[in-house]
Amino acid sequence: MNKEKRIEIFSRLRAENPHPETELNYSTPFELLVAVVLSAQATDKGVNKATDKLFPVANTPEAIYALGVDGLKDYIKTIGLFNSKAENVIKLCRMLIDQHNSQVPQTREALEALPGVGRKTANVVLNTAFGQPTMAVDTHIFRVSNRTRIAPGKDVLEVEKRLLRLVPKEFLLDAHHWLILHGRYTCVARKPKCGACLIEDLCEYRQKTS
Repeated sequence: MNKEKRIEIFSRLRAENPHPETELNYSTPFELLVAVVLSAQATDKGVNKATDKLFPVANTPEAIYALGVDGLKDYIKTIGLFNSKAENVIKLCRMLIDQHNSQVPQTREALEALPGVGRKTANVVLNTAFGQPTMAVDTHIFRVSNRTRIAPGKDVLEVEKRLLRLVPKEFLLDAHHWLILHGRYTCVARKPKCGACLIEDLCEYRQKTS
């Protein structure tokens, strides 16, 4: 795919949604961090249902740590893998208190050192909470990047690096959200909605649906 096509693709996505946002509910970097950790292999809707009850009661490292693993489980038991997630979030809170003055760190290295935080989670927090031009490649972005040929790659890290290199700079900050939303609602896994797609004429997918 050439540069002109990429510019046009992201220009259209921006025109349709000038200020894209995550669908996770949060009001502080810490709330976002917890929500993203909980969202692994779970839907944003399911996470929001749990955090809408949790955050009014506990939304700081100290308050969630005080709940303990069992106390936290009561709030997140509707989310998949809640046992291991509860343990990770409690450990994460302890580390933030002990090592970061209860603040969410703003570097990938420090974020990835926290329990339950991998590269994708770190990138989401850096991008959404701190406005850094990172690319958190989830299943939606991986699929859209390969299917459209915007930035094809054999694994998530390759796609991430290609997107960072190939997405025009003016679009980089919001590209992560545009691609996720496009994959979630239009370029869906089983049968993409090509007929209703904003960028169908620019996409290089060969098996378009009507």
